Amino acid sequence: METNRFENKNNGLENDRDLQFLLQGGDLLKVRSSSWKKTRYFRLMEDCKTMFRESKRTFKTSKTFLVDEISAVRMGRQSDGLKKNTEENVESRCFSIMFKGRRKNLDLIASSEDEARQWVDSLQKILSSLNNLSTQEKTEHWIFSCLRKSDKNKDDKLSLSELKNFMHLINIEVDDDYAEMLFEKCDKSNSGYLAGEEIKHFYDLLTHREEIDVIYGEYAKTSGFMSPQNLVDFLKKEQREDATLADAHNIIQKHEPDENAKEKKLLSKDGFLMYMHHPEALVLNPDHREVYQDMDQPLNHYFISSSHNTYLMEDQLQGPSSTEAYVRALLKGCRCVELDCWDGSEGEPEIYHGYTLTSKILFKDAIKAIKEYAFKTSDYPVILSLENHCSVEQQEVMAHHMSSILGSALITSPLGNGMPKCFPSPEELKGKFLIKGKRLNKLEATFAPDNTEDDEEDVTEEEESDDEDQDQEKKKEKKKLKLAKALSDMVVYCKSVHFHGFEDARQHLSFYEMSSFKENKALELAAESANAYIHHNVEKLSRIYPAGCRTNSSNYSPVPLWSAGCQVVALNFQTTCTDMDVNQGRFLINGKSGYVLKPAYMRDPASEFDPVTLTRGDWLQHKTLHIMVISGQQLPKLSKKKSSIVDPLVRVEVYGVPDDNAEEKTNAIDNNGFNPEWNENMEFNVHVPELALVRFTVEDHDSATSNEFVGQYTLPFNSLRMGYRHVPLLNKNGDVLPSAGLFVYIMVTDAN
Repeated sequence: METNRFENKNNGLENDRDLQFLLQGGDLLKVRSSSWKKTRYFRLMEDCKTMFRESKRTFKTSKTFLVDEISAVRMGRQSDGLKKNTEENVESRCFSIMFKGRRKNLDLIASSEDEARQWVDSLQKILSSLNNLSTQEKTEHWIFSCLRKSDKNKDDKLSLSELKNFMHLINIEVDDDYAEMLFEKCDKSNSGYLAGEEIKHFYDLLTHREEIDVIYGEYAKTSGFMSPQNLVDFLKKEQREDATLADAHNIIQKHEPDENAKEKKLLSKDGFLMYMHHPEALVLNPDHREVYQDMDQPLNHYFISSSHNTYLMEDQLQGPSSTEAYVRALLKGCRCVELDCWDGSEGEPEIYHGYTLTSKILFKDAIKAIKEYAFKTSDYPVILSLENHCSVEQQEVMAHHMSSILGSALITSPLGNGMPKCFPSPEELKGKFLIKGKRLNKLEATFAPDNTEDDEEDVTEEEESDDEDQDQEKKKEKKKLKLAKALSDMVVYCKSVHFHGFEDARQHLSFYEMSSFKENKALELAAESANAYIHHNVEKLSRIYPAGCRTNSSNYSPVPLWSAGCQVVALNFQTTCTDMDVNQGRFLINGKSGYVLKPAYMRDPASEFDPVTLTRGDWLQHKTLHIMVISGQQLPKLSKKKSSIVDPLVRVEVYGVPDDNAEEKTNAIDNNGFNPEWNENMEFNVHVPELALVRFTVEDHDSATSNEFVGQYTLPFNSLRMGYRHVPLLNKNGDVLPSAGLFVYIMVTDAN
């Protein structure tokens, strides 16, 4: 396309050496197994968004994948496939392209170390460039790509039929009369096609936001522009922000694209829209994007992002186990991962789901992966929850691997001098690993003058082994376990014990002795004895895990368990579902550290809080949440329905204590995923805002079957910002949909 508006296709890297390398491409050896290694030609296509690959055999079909689908590019034999299917001597020539979602890695071998490094550096650079585009730039980039795709004969012009094809590509259905009217309006030259400035005019008509015009027009009181004072008025009145003239000057300097307006200290409509799309102006409070909570409280005073059977990529019965599953969970901010350990061949412990057909990975490989990725997203401590089924000999090997690989980062004795009285804080444990597992004796015994114990001893098997779904033979076989002293000694702050009631725990258990609860048992306690559960969790840690019947790796709602003060609510991170979305929404804040401070009334030993009965107390801060769902932008076409246009509706849900759970939805808009408008109001009563979360979901309405998921965004109620806000949307895997979003108006008022 001729117009300068769309010459952004190379993301600012036009003459970059790495970009030129990718555009030229080259041969790489693709690895699927030890016997399947075949040459494939890879290159970046001209749109700088799509990677092209083809077989050397001419009758094989070429394939493409989007750069945006890549989650990471890793040098060396880091993937399970490369470790298993290649020799160590090719380590320096190997690299892997990891994809978002469940798509398999692309394992590749270059002809030399320099070439492998060039591929990795070049791909990482273009990934970084795409990720750093503003929302406005991503929208233009996407629209430009669709325009190029619609230009079938590549003449840099759009005919009427090509324009109709373009409208379909961007997810908007228009009748022929409207398309012709739009075309004639832009075809100033009456040539029968659009080119150059005519395409720019068409773009401007298409992306025109009437709702933004109205808001901007209300405050642009300075010769059609917003002055700094006009902007302050908008920020204070509409956005409920404590803004100053200095803030307004900074916004204009940062976001105004027109140099003449910027020089006059004015904000144009384009600048206003760019600011409204910026992270600092979105629905999530920008202060909560960083660590903002007190991180010096005892560890058990925080909700902790936790994973169940972390090694599994899919279901619980026959799916693959992979170190990549640990990497993905840790990069999502997970701070408690599970390792299901069994005796392996050649004296090496393995990780897999026992008594099933899931594949196996080496314990040491899992520990290496955890060590490398534990603190990429968060600096705060990682708990390794061991479900130990190994012989004493292989337990010794486990202890050796953890000690040698994790080194000084592994906590093997209490911090400070003497027997601790409570947990250390996340701040004190930064960059450290804690082991959760069985222990031969009480921690207090290590401080006794006559401390002696055997190198091994019988202990009762890990709680999760006693799940009701296991048959009697398994229960008999797994009743007792001999525990190696070397492994036992690594358990300091998270000793696994059975739960025999709240009173028994209060009288006989030390603060570091924690129980694991089956999902159903935990939910029963949360419903019937919530206040007692809260008191238990003021002093100790509780871990919850999914019922054994969830063989498809489905999840349960973590919300009622958080409301009972449970910290380690473990979910199947590999499963995309509402419960996982809500979990990620809970941990979206506080710098995505994986630790969220519990409200003060859930840290008080004398707390009278009960989420079910809601008696009066500090927790009761009755609010009314007003939401107007105004419009949507660039909602994606669904992969299953490429030929059809989305009929979007918006569902807003509140999750929290039972009295706060509620949902409302808009009407569906027919055949418009590009710029639907709803302008519909909703109202919610929220009694305990500190525990509430708000979820925005876009669905494709289907009157014949159930609606199909398009995108969602979940965040804590107390992290909502008031006023006119854009809401980003995440796909089912939790990745940002580049150009898509909602535009809403939010107001929170006291209900009392």
